[in-house]
Amino acid sequence: MEDESSYQVPHDIENPHTPLLTSMRSMLYNLSPLSSSCCICRVPRRLRRVSEKAYTPQVVSIGPLHHGKEALKPMEEHKNRYLQDYLIRTNLSLEHYINKIRRREAELRDCYAETIPFDSDEFVKIVLVDAAFIIEVLLRYHFHELQDENDRIFKKPRMFEDVWPDMRMLENQLPFFILQDLFDPKRIQVPFEEENFSIVNLSYTFFRALMNIEDLEDTLATISSSTVDHFVDFVRKLYPPPPKIAQARAQQKYPTGASMRQLSISEVPQARGQTEIPTPPSMTELYRAGVKFKVGSGKNMFDIQFNKGTLQIPKITFSDQSEVNLINLLVFEQSQCKETENYINDYIGILNILVNSPEDVSLLVKNAILVNKLGDSKKGCTMIKNMGDGVNIVDYNKFHFAPLCEKLNEHCAKSRHKWLALLKQNYFNTPCKTISVIAAACIILFTLIQTVCSVISVRSHSH
Repeated sequence: MEDESSYQVPHDIENPHTPLLTSMRSMLYNLSPLSSSCCICRVPRRLRRVSEKAYTPQVVSIGPLHHGKEALKPMEEHKNRYLQDYLIRTNLSLEHYINKIRRREAELRDCYAETIPFDSDEFVKIVLVDAAFIIEVLLRYHFHELQDENDRIFKKPRMFEDVWPDMRMLENQLPFFILQDLFDPKRIQVPFEEENFSIVNLSYTFFRALMNIEDLEDTLATISSSTVDHFVDFVRKLYPPPPKIAQARAQQKYPTGASMRQLSISEVPQARGQTEIPTPPSMTELYRAGVKFKVGSGKNMFDIQFNKGTLQIPKITFSDQSEVNLINLLVFEQSQCKETENYINDYIGILNILVNSPEDVSLLVKNAILVNKLGDSKKGCTMIKNMGDGVNIVDYNKFHFAPLCEKLNEHCAKSRHKWLALLKQNYFNTPCKTISVIAAACIILFTLIQTVCSVISVRSHSH
């Protein structure tokens, strides 16, 4: 682009193009530089259409993107009270915290994918109030003694249940470094001393319990606060990456640009020079092919294995919050992570493959793989398909569960597996049926023996 100083001011002030030229020069000159620190962005419209509530805070705004919305204003007074309590708890002045945030204002603004319209004072105020609110929520959740009888969030029916889901939405985040800056363990007065008292450990206690995450202390030990972008990123880091996939892959290659909806429901028409993508089997189809289902023994939810006719899946829990949990992780992953690190994307993808109907959900429940707190297999199926709409498989060869899909397809392609499964499921599925089949087989066998004996006897007499 030309240097601004190289532009020549037109001499003819009546030139009709002068206003346009001036405005466009100003527009280009005032473009903000792109920042590598950007980690908080809006959810694309293509995903919002599926579930607006999964991305939009319902009770409390955190950060500038949803600040000032009419529906969220009632919570502002409660946030201010939490700030006041935090000032008392740390025995530090309001000026102290304002200066802390103002020093990092430029860094904070760079973390957002869009230009924040608030001026400096308003922006610093938003960040301070919201950061203090978050820290106080974490403290009061961890130390119940800090919850007094007048606490409008923890002591009112269902208020906390409405607040905490908003805290893990991608558009409703503060950069983690500002929470770390404002959190000083030596200054915070708590009921009793605790080892490893830090913002990271408080966050772990909070999200592990509320999001039904297994104990992952080993993973937590690898997380440094300096590497965490915000709460959504923190929760994603709690999940260990999937086990390494063997380098030796089948020679068969698949076309790129395939969506998970195509992979899980219909076969993609074969294009010139490309191999047709096989339709992976659902839980019901696997069951009809004699596949057995078992709860995976490990804590890694990505560790889905298929060996010797048995599909092992780590335990899954579906609740009212599951969709919000996973879908915000999915959007963050797609916008910030490398394609080879899209673990959540691929996990939702494999669930979308395995579940095509309520019957598939029922099979997961029956085999103790799924704890369905939604109470309805149809609701569970709908939730998975809604999440599946957001999945994007740019290159099927980089899909973490592609080898698993290939193994499942190979198993289902063998007719003998289906015949054996048919016999077991229709004729040997209960003790009574098994006894009846054995009795019928014995009768047929005895009849056959009697017939043979009769034929032999007749032939002996004829001679």
